[in-house]
Amino acid sequence: MTGNLRWRLAVISLVAFLGLIYMLPSLGSVKQSFLGKFLPDDVISLGLDLKGGIHLTLGVDVDKALATSLAQMGRDIRDQVKEEGIAIQRPGTTGDGKQLEFVLATPDKRDALDKYLSSHFAVLHVDSVASAPEGRFIYKLSFTQSYRDDQARMTVDQAVKTIRNRIDEFGVAEPDIRKQADNRIQIQLPGLQDPERAIKLIGKTAHLEFKVVDETVDLDKAQKGVLPPGDELSVLRHRNPDGSYLERPIALKADAVMTGESIADARANFDANNQAYVALTFTPGGSRQFERVTGENVKKQLAIVLDGKVYSAPTIQEKIGGGRASITGRFSTEEARDLAIVLRAGALPAPVNILEQRTVGPSLGQESIEKGVFSAVVGGIIVIAFMILYYGLAGAVADMALLFNLVLIVAGLAGFGATLTLPGIAGIILTIGMAVDANVIIFERIREELRRGDTARRAVDIGYSRATLTILDANVTTVIAAVVLYQFGTGPIRGFAVTLILGIVASMFTAIFFTRFLFDLWLAKRPADAALRI
Repeated sequence: MTGNLRWRLAVISLVAFLGLIYMLPSLGSVKQSFLGKFLPDDVISLGLDLKGGIHLTLGVDVDKALATSLAQMGRDIRDQVKEEGIAIQRPGTTGDGKQLEFVLATPDKRDALDKYLSSHFAVLHVDSVASAPEGRFIYKLSFTQSYRDDQARMTVDQAVKTIRNRIDEFGVAEPDIRKQADNRIQIQLPGLQDPERAIKLIGKTAHLEFKVVDETVDLDKAQKGVLPPGDELSVLRHRNPDGSYLERPIALKADAVMTGESIADARANFDANNQAYVALTFTPGGSRQFERVTGENVKKQLAIVLDGKVYSAPTIQEKIGGGRASITGRFSTEEARDLAIVLRAGALPAPVNILEQRTVGPSLGQESIEKGVFSAVVGGIIVIAFMILYYGLAGAVADMALLFNLVLIVAGLAGFGATLTLPGIAGIILTIGMAVDANVIIFERIREELRRGDTARRAVDIGYSRATLTILDANVTTVIAAVVLYQFGTGPIRGFAVTLILGIVASMFTAIFFTRFLFDLWLAKRPADAALRI
């Protein structure tokens, strides 16, 4: 065997070895055998359309996030200008949450306040300044449009990241989570065993707020809509031993004194009565803020509000330091763990609503797999038969390359951790037809040289050298198109693009390199003037 054949054989052997060790684990029977213990653990992940699972479309309430941010900024203004001798009273948002309103209690400091706002809070625009009794001024401010747009985009991006963190902790393999237009998020969770629990986990906004309870409010009147300005009516949840919930009304100050963004960790624990609760640990900044909030509201109730419902409202006995708190509510163990997951993964920056929910059964996916495999087998048999009938021995060489090509595609899907979808199966079927295209181009070039009277060895050399550039040009442009599909497409389209890219790369290797090795191996055992029929 010549040196040229030896290095080609070495490369092909290496590629075949890598292909087999990644392809075999994807076969269930091999995975369960003794051989499976010595193979990589990579398997081909099936997409939602093949494995079953759930599809969700969520809508992010960006306006709520902006209103919360605006209210927090009002409190920041009050605290910061106090050091400048400027007194701000009753900072809070208006009814629609789009404007910040407060009273300037030191009229002589109006110029100083305007200057401070323009230099330190440039993202706010002063909409109006109205006169109030005793010479005071009522300010109304709102975010600039550019800041609102930036915050809206960041809110959705953060929601996507937070949901991905939750799903990762929940243990779903190969989730597809992506941002869509109109502040929407699309989620696909293939192969999910407990869809209802996952929907609760994802749909739980975990928008955690700490609000002061207004104990002076008459709850009977509040339930009829009579509430003091700046208050809101909520419900306090109480879990009964049988798992049902009892809810009673409770009046809260509308503006949150603290949010879940300050949480560093959350864990499910058990108290002395073996009752589950969630222990919270705040960030350093959150610890200082919690200490200040509890110090300012001693002997008042501080409500822990999660997704608009009050889970507990303990009375603050003294300033609380150390950066720790807890959420009680007679949780079940599973509820406490799930709540800890969503808080630890990060509270969503805004509430989310489930706009669309679909469940795909695994039986439909199994039927798709069977039909896809059947189509691939039928297409492969037709291609193999055609190549042998039309090109004879050379066609058999192309068919061997085709089978090797399929091994490399399956190995590539497993090795790269790609997700196989129904369009992905279509991509494999398409590759079966495209895989022999390069061989057809090469064989036709060899035929031309043989008609001119060249020897078999020279015809093969010229055929491969002249066809290779054409094959590369054609396939590179297809790969570029597939890359664009993968980059900008959704889940099913990306699945098609993955198998198409793997198929093209594998077919170029088998057509240009593998079949050339087989021809050279055959010619090496023949005399220099041996005939070749194609």
